[in-house]
Amino acid sequence: MSCVKHPDETTRSVLATQADYNAYEAMQPRAPSPTPPELRNGARVKAADQRPEGVYLPNNNLLAPHMRSPEYVQMSTAAAMTLGIMPGRMHRCECTRCLNLLLTYPEGCRANCAYCGLARHREAERDYADRNFIRVDWPAVPVEQIVDIVARDPAASPFHRMCISMITHPRSDADTVAVLERWTRRIDPAAIPVSILSNPTTMSREDVVRLKDLGADIFTVALDAATPAIFDRTRGKGVESPHKWSKYWEILLAARDVFGPQKFGAHIIVGMGETEFEVLELVQRLVDLGGHSHMFCFFPEKGSLMDHLPATPRDQWRRVQLARYLLDYRGVRIDQMRFDDRGRVVDYGLPREELEGVIAEGIAFRTSGCPGKFREDVSACDRPYGDSPPSDIASFPFQPNRGDLRRIRRQLRIPVVRAEDP
Repeated sequence: MSCVKHPDETTRSVLATQADYNAYEAMQPRAPSPTPPELRNGARVKAADQRPEGVYLPNNNLLAPHMRSPEYVQMSTAAAMTLGIMPGRMHRCECTRCLNLLLTYPEGCRANCAYCGLARHREAERDYADRNFIRVDWPAVPVEQIVDIVARDPAASPFHRMCISMITHPRSDADTVAVLERWTRRIDPAAIPVSILSNPTTMSREDVVRLKDLGADIFTVALDAATPAIFDRTRGKGVESPHKWSKYWEILLAARDVFGPQKFGAHIIVGMGETEFEVLELVQRLVDLGGHSHMFCFFPEKGSLMDHLPATPRDQWRRVQLARYLLDYRGVRIDQMRFDDRGRVVDYGLPREELEGVIAEGIAFRTSGCPGKFREDVSACDRPYGDSPPSDIASFPFQPNRGDLRRIRRQLRIPVVRAEDP
């Protein structure tokens, strides 16, 4: 296997500052390397067949045990800390309001998305349960242990929402149903609503209906790519992956019909080569359908096929964050906005004073996702530092303070008002 030298954080930062957007021609993933047959489909883990004992912390063993959903799921580090599974503290926030559960199998995810740490091309490098995802480790925990803890007092739980995240695997559909049934058997969805982050590639409309009937509250589709060309390059044929843009939209439209207005949405990653107009045009399409967009800032995930590329420049990200919030929650339409010849936002379609009020409120720059219990435009799924390091926050998992807002204004190229200093 050839050696590839990846830029360090400083080099990527320099690359990102050379332009205020990530252009399509600059965001080409590496081609995946072939995996030796003897290492495919979790062969090491299945051959050793080491039985799991309680919680498994990634990278603490020489070999991951043989864990499978629905008996086991993985959860984000922040969720594990909030649940009391792992010790630790999170910078400037109280961990997370969403219990993110990820299906898990020795074979891992059979897709090969270029920006993802869980991708199939990593089989030779790292067992599935040891792979990083959105910048953190995901410990594996018995489902019954999770349900036992939350079921003691759901009303007092720190979690505003639970989310089952599917992966591309033959068992994913059935096991999502099994995990949902185990949860709702003991925990009222009215106390802690359930979201589904779906895998459309393996799903049918009937699967969507069944999840709704079993108590799921919101159904989301991780489009991630903002255009068909970027989707194919990062999630489809371009990286030997099975996903298709048309299939994702088929299931997204089924979710619209089955779950209804404001109960479905799509994940979008900003900065993989689309223009700001293209991504906001997609946001407007979702709004017109009655859904929401949940937005991520591209970060070069370690071990992914795009880990050599620059993170989304902050000015591009802030412009899209602000515009997306106005489209989703303030009734502004894309045809009220203006864009330059490179598709960048130059006018947000609001009077200056009204726009300043939105910026000063700070909600637009928080993590976007399924709503929690505070208000519709404040996400339960706050994903602490899932798309940036704490030193250069992209999506704020907490309310930005005055210092944060001054920095945001500079990133938006809006003058900083020093009178706001405390």
